[in-house]
Amino acid sequence: MDAANAQQARTASHSSFVDLLPPEVTCKIFSQLDIQSLCRASETCQSWNHTIINNDALWKPHCLTERAVCPREINGDIEHNYTWREIIKRNYQKSKVKHAWLSGRYSNIRSPLNLPKRFMYPMDADTWGEILDAELKR
Repeated sequence: MDAANAQQARTASHSSFVDLLPPEVTCKIFSQLDIQSLCRASETCQSWNHTIINNDALWKPHCLTERAVCPREINGDIEHNYTWREIIKRNYQKSKVKHAWLSGRYSNIRSPLNLPKRFMYPMDADTWGEILDAELKR
């Protein structure tokens, strides 16, 4: 093997599949990841980060899933032309906390002091109204 081929072989062995596969294939692979895994994958290397961050189609299914819990918020962000990635960043944590409230996870808490602080998220008056309505129906 000559020096040029050896260098090419070393370079190929250090490349990630993102650099070697067609973009449609890497998109299909990344689309199989849940939101947390997708975020972790974006921290793996610059190549993965660039591919994940700049491919808005990867974030759309996650936004549509979260829209089941936060339809008003996500529809509003869509109307304001946020990207799917921006929408998920703006609403992901809120949707998790809101879902916990709506499912009754905090129904038996009698004092704000008993709320788990690391799981709380600031929410607007309309969201608290939805949560209160759900609590009153229980």
